[in-house]
Amino acid sequence: MFGRLSNPILMLILRLRSKRWLRPIGPRRAVAIFVLLLASSAGGRGGDDLRGQISALIRASGAEKVAVAFHDLETERELLIDADESFHAASTMKVPVMMEVFRQAQAGRLALDERLKVKNEFQSIADGSPYSLSPQDDSERTLYRRVGSEATVRELVRLMITESSNLATNLLIERVTPKSVMELVHNLGADGMRVLRGVEDGKAYARGLNNTTTARALMILLKAIAEERAISPQASAEMREILLAQKFNEGIPAGLPPGVRVAHKTGSITRIYHDAGIIYVPGRKPYVLVVLTRGIADEGRAHQLVADISRAIYQDVVRGINSLPTEARSLRPYVACRSNEVRYLRPSK
Repeated sequence: MFGRLSNPILMLILRLRSKRWLRPIGPRRAVAIFVLLLASSAGGRGGDDLRGQISALIRASGAEKVAVAFHDLETERELLIDADESFHAASTMKVPVMMEVFRQAQAGRLALDERLKVKNEFQSIADGSPYSLSPQDDSERTLYRRVGSEATVRELVRLMITESSNLATNLLIERVTPKSVMELVHNLGADGMRVLRGVEDGKAYARGLNNTTTARALMILLKAIAEERAISPQASAEMREILLAQKFNEGIPAGLPPGVRVAHKTGSITRIYHDAGIIYVPGRKPYVLVVLTRGIADEGRAHQLVADISRAIYQDVVRGINSLPTEARSLRPYVACRSNEVRYLRPSK
């Protein structure tokens, strides 16, 4: 007994394979192919349905602009909505700063246990004048009480990501330099991200010298971490664990059920709220989701929009898994190389 699935995409797959009648393929690749086929037949409309569902959520939010970038590492499926629109990066720019810290540690240019002096005076990129950060405008305030003492690079990275410390960010940017961060971004192909300066540089902000990003750029950076291509497998694993310890979870995680882990970084300033993360659904490879929003005055509504988009993506991913035929889960897949079908043959005993 075997089932059949006709699909035009399979024709392309078949043309790229050998001309043998039946050729075994590995189980992981077979499942990936099958899910892709479902996405284009049952899900070809489903992909449109997902885009329509997310577009409806965006319209209902009243936002000035929302960008979405989704990439599934299990199936290589992507959904992009205004993914190349530029936004103020807010604190999402702390992700490439972290990555550059690990790159320099890998190269021996700094040590993660190196101790940096904690200070609160920095130079504006606008005119070189000094400025300082206000604890009242920072989500992490304990570091200000340590001005004059020291903190390790490793500790500062964790504070920068998990608690979005602006002071830790500026100390690290001064150490690794924006120019080096931009070199890393360019090398990874995420040129939609621009890191020009530290945070709370008021004179630079007034002159339009801002850190900016696109949803696609953040997706590329997080995808590199998820695939363990960011610096090294070990560095990627360490950065993933830091992102998993994120303390602000009102966006992407709020739309997900218990047991789904999210390695992510949020960012917010007035009328701006972003969340970008790697979502780990048990039993499969993760997917990357980035949602950038602009123009929602009520931050709670912005949180809800991101959570709703996250929920829609998750439900679509899970629907794709659950749509696999029960019989197909227990049978060994083969590709019939001279017919437009996938056959599931019972394995020999």
